[in-house]
Amino acid sequence: MMLHKHSWQLIKYDLVLLFGSASALLMLMDIRALRFGVKDFFFYLAAWSGCLFLSRAKLGIYSHIWRYGNAALYLRLIIADALAGLVARLVTLAMHVPQAMSPALAGVAMFNLLLAIGMRLTYQYLVDNASRQSWKILQSRQLAERFLGVEIKPNEVKKQRLNAAIVGAGRLGADLMDELLKNPKAEYQPCCFIEVDPEKIGRQINGIRIFSETDMTAALAESLSIDTFIFAISDMSVEQRKAFYERYRGFGCKLAIYDYPSVEAFRKETRRLRAFDIEDLLFRKPRYIMEGETESYYRDKTVLITGGGGSIGGELARQLASLKPKRLVLLDIYENATYDIQQELKSLYGDALNLSVEIFSICDMEQLDRSFQKIRPDVVFHAAAHKHVPLLEKNVVEAIKNNVFGTLNVADCCEKYEVEKAVMISTDKAVNPTSVMGATKRVCEMIFQSRGDSKTNFCCTRFGNVLGSHGSVVPLFKRQIEAGGPVTITDKRITRYFMTIPEACQLVLQAGALSRAGELYVLDMGKPVKILDLAEALIRLMGHEPYTDIEIVEVGLRPGEKMYEELHIQGEVCNKTENELIFVEQDTPRTREEIAEKLAILQLAANQGDNNEAKNALKKVVPSFIGEGEAVE
Repeated sequence: MMLHKHSWQLIKYDLVLLFGSASALLMLMDIRALRFGVKDFFFYLAAWSGCLFLSRAKLGIYSHIWRYGNAALYLRLIIADALAGLVARLVTLAMHVPQAMSPALAGVAMFNLLLAIGMRLTYQYLVDNASRQSWKILQSRQLAERFLGVEIKPNEVKKQRLNAAIVGAGRLGADLMDELLKNPKAEYQPCCFIEVDPEKIGRQINGIRIFSETDMTAALAESLSIDTFIFAISDMSVEQRKAFYERYRGFGCKLAIYDYPSVEAFRKETRRLRAFDIEDLLFRKPRYIMEGETESYYRDKTVLITGGGGSIGGELARQLASLKPKRLVLLDIYENATYDIQQELKSLYGDALNLSVEIFSICDMEQLDRSFQKIRPDVVFHAAAHKHVPLLEKNVVEAIKNNVFGTLNVADCCEKYEVEKAVMISTDKAVNPTSVMGATKRVCEMIFQSRGDSKTNFCCTRFGNVLGSHGSVVPLFKRQIEAGGPVTITDKRITRYFMTIPEACQLVLQAGALSRAGELYVLDMGKPVKILDLAEALIRLMGHEPYTDIEIVEVGLRPGEKMYEELHIQGEVCNKTENELIFVEQDTPRTREEIAEKLAILQLAANQGDNNEAKNALKKVVPSFIGEGEAVE
């Protein structure tokens, strides 16, 4: 078997320990009273040591990096030595070793095992302690120069680590402590734990004291020179997170969290140390709803995503890429964002992902038809749409052409080429719409719902605002805060439903997997969030204090906005699906004939090119549409 050069070095150390322990044991014994010769003893010891090192090598004892050795590795060492002892016993019986020598050999074996474990533990401690204390040794340039006898340039002196209090003294907190202590490049030095469990308070973990949550005050934090509080609680509830955040942000220290990347958690990545994100400050538990059946449904399918360069389309592409589709096609008119998604997926999956990009508008029916004929998709996710509410209020004709008739083109191509499933991305703004955008999306829902008799399974998904999407309120607030304020909100009473981009996309994927023709899916998004609370949280997140450092100003509702969003049409019933977080709205679908009449009205208005006429046409087609100047709470 091949061993690394460092493995041979460790074997040398173990040999020294082995024969050193044998010599020490003989020195402690009365040699004159021995019933066997010393030469014979070392001969049989050499035979036993061959079994020992062979056993350790076979069980991988010499192929591990012992600096990171854990309990399982030490147990493996014990098992290796035990197996070696059994084999050696059989060998000594075959070699007719004197019975009087067996206790001495057994004593050497146990003493050697103790020394081997001790040597490795000492090595781990010294390495870890060196990492922990290195910044203290090198924080004085003059001391370092005298100690090393060389001149150290300023940029070679390690920076002093920041003291961190770890909130949570459970397994996750202990793992974080180990990670910080063992990493010489870590920014933080753990100085204490904070815990609510009375069984842990007052005790220590590797010399680091555990304080009570009630005992941790601003004065104590200052005396311990705490710079950052790191939350490391694996099962932290929404209420706990909110209480901890509100308590410790008043200490004048930074706040961090040891958790999964907030927008990547569905990929089951490892936890990492990160700053609080805006998703954390919503203080709602993210809903991760992906199921095994959903994941298997998309495997080996050809999937087309319209609007593949957008926030939702791009995230759909990321999630689908991990589900091993036969082919993934991104269709978008905006080449820059689509190119970014393409390059990201190429770097992650390389040739393992069959990925292609189509750049054109869904309004171009001839090109769309050619693409469908070439691609022959099994599943289509229709995310392409104009979505900016205030802009579309002044561009009604374009909104109708792109959102309504672009969707009609996609639906017609899906039917013509017998796509298995077509999923449209809708919005809560389609419910009793007060905006042109919402009204056009309501027409899109009706187009898809009217095709329940098709070979293609058409369905819609409806959800609220998506954090981090293009046009989201969060990027606007960030720009205003960076500029020194003020942060502008439409009304302090206004509320919105929020979800993360991964949550939204998982709803879409789930709906596509379990959908039946003509259904409209609504996600349980929890409680709506006040925009005022979101603005205040974001200001604090960026290191400022609301109303002191950054002002918050009301500017009134924008064109097309309403005070409160709704997720389903009043009077319609929502039934649960197999997934308790997804509901089906029992909306009565329009017939194809009814939809054709509505589309004819919109087509006539769009052809005239008059925004006012186009808006009036929308009101005829969507009776619940309340236009600008008629907004209600």
